[in-house]
Amino acid sequence: MNYKIIEELSLNNWQPLSTLLYDGWVLRFSNGYTKRANSINPIHYSTYDLNQKIRECEKNYSNNELSTTFKITPFVKPENLDEILEEKAYSLIDCTSVQTMALNGIIEPTYHSVKLDRNINIEWLDNFCRLNNVEEKNKDTMVQMLSNIPTQKCFISLYYKADVIACGLGVIERDYIGLYDIVTDIKFRNQGFGEQLILNLLKWGKENGAKYSYLAVLLNNKPALRLYSKIGYSEIYKYWYRVKKNV
Repeated sequence: MNYKIIEELSLNNWQPLSTLLYDGWVLRFSNGYTKRANSINPIHYSTYDLNQKIRECEKNYSNNELSTTFKITPFVKPENLDEILEEKAYSLIDCTSVQTMALNGIIEPTYHSVKLDRNINIEWLDNFCRLNNVEEKNKDTMVQMLSNIPTQKCFISLYYKADVIACGLGVIERDYIGLYDIVTDIKFRNQGFGEQLILNLLKWGKENGAKYSYLAVLLNNKPALRLYSKIGYSEIYKYWYRVKKNV
């Protein structure tokens, strides 16, 4: 399997507000909301002088009042970029596991108090921001980013009695459903609600043509790692970020 496909899907389905293509690198800008949407993705071959290129990236992010952030995957070009950034005093943060699974043997959900929406709406947005502690200043950016996703998507909310206690996003492209923004109310964690949310989302994905699923989870999030392993996900590669605050 060509794992780089997963990296392409994750770029497509977490849309930034603006993108700059620079000699094989993809620079993404979104007012600082999430590192995925405000980082440099060096996934294609470079031809310019590397030191000059890094300086130009730093200038671009500084002009946007953002830290210069590189996403380091197994597919970076040049292959020794991580070592070079370390020498330039870039910090390493947010080690992340990218995981996939096939949907042919996925079990059926047993909890069905869920609502599925094809487009973002104020109810889903308010609940997600409440559960995930999203700052008010980031709401407009988040709405623009999620509205810009061009592929088939599902905004899911899971209810306990009358309250939304978990929500998330699924996006389908090229036989894959990607899971994003999965969050459960802290008071209801470790009770099976997160698992049921995911199973309902995967069921929707399978019914709409997905054959596989992928997600990304921080390596220090042990409860989430256990949950995804239980459902059937397994790691295919890791990535992390190299960050330098601009003066």
